[in-house]
Amino acid sequence: MNTFTLQYHHLLPSDFHPNSRVWIYQNDRLFTEQEQIEIDDLLKQFTGSWTSHGAKVKGFGKLFFNQFIILMADETASGVSGCSTDSSVRLIKEIENRYNTDLFNRQNLAFFTGENIIQIPLSKLNEAISGNLINPETYYFNNAVLSKKELEEKWIIKLKNSWLKNKVK
Repeated sequence: MNTFTLQYHHLLPSDFHPNSRVWIYQNDRLFTEQEQIEIDDLLKQFTGSWTSHGAKVKGFGKLFFNQFIILMADETASGVSGCSTDSSVRLIKEIENRYNTDLFNRQNLAFFTGENIIQIPLSKLNEAISGNLINPETYYFNNAVLSKKELEEKWIIKLKNSWLKNKVK
């Protein structure tokens, strides 16, 4: 495995609290180069004006590996309300509509195999294992992480260390 390919920690904001809230949206395909530029701009605009009950949210948004949108809110500055979370979901839905893609399908699982990120539907996981497409040592993108600390430590983990270990027959 080329671990350099999976380096992302340097892209995360160093001044955000480890308990900052994180949302990860996985695209069902790679974004094109033009889409990547536009999405990063949309994320910067959104996080630059993100508010919760009139207070500025210390927010961060970035596209990772050309297919994962990560939003982060440091709640040590101001809390994130339901309305401010709804506004972030509206942004993600806008990106879905604009680029004709699916960012809410939690049944698609992403794995790093050598040099590529592949997606496998949860329903096909055992087939992928029995066909040697993936194995317990394959790196899995655990999009269920909820904090910056978890993002740094548990986002990209081996399949055998993930919640999926119990699904593998």
